Amino acid sequence: MNLIIDYPLWFVVLCALVGVAYAMGLYWRDRSFAENSTRYNRILSIFRWATVTIICLLLLDPLMRSTSTERKQPIVVLAQDNSESILSAFSKEQKERYQADFQALEKKLKEKYELKTYSFGDKFRENIDFSYSDKITNISTVFEELYDLYSNQNLTTVIIASDGIYNQGNNPVYSAARLNVPVFAVALGDTVAKKDLVLKKVYNNQIAYLGDKFTIQADVAAINCGGSPSKLQVKKGGAVLYEKMLNVDKNDFFITQEIILEAKQSGIQKFTVEVSPISGETTTANNSKDIYIEVLDARQKILLLAESPHPDLGMMKRVIAANQNYQVEIKYPEELKESVAKYDLVVLHQLPSVRNSISQVLGELNNSKIPHFYVVGTQTNLITFNQSQSLLTINGRGDQINYVEGLLNPNFSTFTLDKKVGENVFKLPPLIAPFGDFNANAKATVLLTQKIGSIDTKYPLWVFGEEKGTKKAVLAAEGIWKWRMADFAQHQNFDIFDELFNKVIVFLSAKEDKRKFRAFASNSIYRENEAVMIDAELYNANYERINEPEARVEITDQNGKKFPFIFNKTTDAYSLKAGIFPAGDYKFEAKTNYSGESLVAAGAFSIQSIQLESFETTADHQLLRNLSAQNGGTLVYPNDLAKLSEMIENKGFAKPILYDTVKTRSLIHEKWIFFLLLLLLSVEWFLRRYWGSY
Repeated sequence: MNLIIDYPLWFVVLCALVGVAYAMGLYWRDRSFAENSTRYNRILSIFRWATVTIICLLLLDPLMRSTSTERKQPIVVLAQDNSESILSAFSKEQKERYQADFQALEKKLKEKYELKTYSFGDKFRENIDFSYSDKITNISTVFEELYDLYSNQNLTTVIIASDGIYNQGNNPVYSAARLNVPVFAVALGDTVAKKDLVLKKVYNNQIAYLGDKFTIQADVAAINCGGSPSKLQVKKGGAVLYEKMLNVDKNDFFITQEIILEAKQSGIQKFTVEVSPISGETTTANNSKDIYIEVLDARQKILLLAESPHPDLGMMKRVIAANQNYQVEIKYPEELKESVAKYDLVVLHQLPSVRNSISQVLGELNNSKIPHFYVVGTQTNLITFNQSQSLLTINGRGDQINYVEGLLNPNFSTFTLDKKVGENVFKLPPLIAPFGDFNANAKATVLLTQKIGSIDTKYPLWVFGEEKGTKKAVLAAEGIWKWRMADFAQHQNFDIFDELFNKVIVFLSAKEDKRKFRAFASNSIYRENEAVMIDAELYNANYERINEPEARVEITDQNGKKFPFIFNKTTDAYSLKAGIFPAGDYKFEAKTNYSGESLVAAGAFSIQSIQLESFETTADHQLLRNLSAQNGGTLVYPNDLAKLSEMIENKGFAKPILYDTVKTRSLIHEKWIFFLLLLLLSVEWFLRRYWGSY
């Protein structure tokens, strides 16, 4: 402990002299003890000198600095692979012996180091239970998590026990390099390639459309199965939808087979892709795989009806068709033979025109309440256009045109847009609009206004609204294809324009759900290690979301077994985390009662099994060898677990660290100073009284 004063040493001498002067001034001529010895005055002077000197020293704000040393034991991490592939390589006796040796290693390491134990597979977690139940192996997550947890601590060694097989995440060799600590790998599993026919991978889209054909791609591999025929099949229920013989003509066999099927039934459809077993196979668990495809009953159909060919049309079709939920066509009035009632949205490009009044089309759109979107151009008949809708009135002045830019209306709230749209829309090139006066209906919502040259006008450029239950929009200019090209030229992508245009299409084509009670699963297809989430919403007569009454839901599996739950209430809705369910198909029915009315909502979901661990059965000890060698460790086998503690010690990495902590504190904050001063003054006062002075 050190005493530090930021002033020169003579300040301390000055404090002592101040104390001497004060004591002498007080007691030098004092005759209170004249009949006694002057020795009393000297004793009392010493007490007063000490008190004054200490007070003066405190005015110099002296500091006390102390140093404490803490010994921190080295941290050793022991991580165990808990995936299914580990269990498949153990006999019962081997599993029990390995677990006993592993626990003995734990005990030995705890005696020398600060030991941390973890399991990993589909997720990284504390403690080891030797259940080997994880459906996925992600080895890289071990090193990523350890980096986050211990990068600033005394982590000295990582011991990882695995078979080297991973089917998710990055290559662990690269992930471990970032951690920069020695890695000792315990090699589990069997590296001998056994006779096995494997359905290696199955690729498929998550969504297909009713009546369309879709493709499934199957990768089949075989090891040591040369000369053994097999059969590739796709089944749905008990029916065989596809079948092909496979001639496994060599021991190292691989084939990719493309399968084309037709979506004949809507909803979530389960298909089983399988290869028939070969005699003598090690396991048949990897011979089949279940896949789930959601078949939608129809895509929304969008018609681009145009007066004549125009670059806008190609651009619109490209953007709309990028969304799998839309099917888009371009037609001209003379080609339109059928009713437009079959479409979900119609874009009228420069229609109605002088040549095509399309009165019949407009009548069908309004009678069938089909949303439509006007794009006004130089060929638009403005008189007929004004008569066909009331959102925007354009009083043109001959055939003259204006070049107009767009300005985002800050009060627009019909749908939300990324802030980048507002920041960049004024940078886009001008469009061609009719020259004249533009007046928006009071009920219309303006998205963009016109900027003509350097003048910001109040003229609407892009408006939205609803007339007699039909959604409508008007873009009062043509040439919007330039905006998309300019977006790419400025940002090397189409993100800003596509965000704007897609929001418009989604708003116009969205069908309003007027149900007062709705329930829906967060996903239509879950993996078997994911928790099922179901949400529900209840609306009052004003379509305000509420959650006053209790709501229940009952989940039913494919065998008719029921699982009842009660929804939890959130701020203004309902939510349920139902937990993990076995693979299969499920339906649910949610119920509540509001204002005396019983309300019901239903839905469905499927649980997809995870079979990744069965597709690769040969241990990859080379990966483990590279992992340990590149990080200063050693590869060992289960029989050598007892030697690991000594090997770590011999490496010399696992050493304790001494941490010195320096504390600085002002002396005036020390309580004992107060009590010392109190003691000096009290003794002085007592002696004065005792010796007869006041």
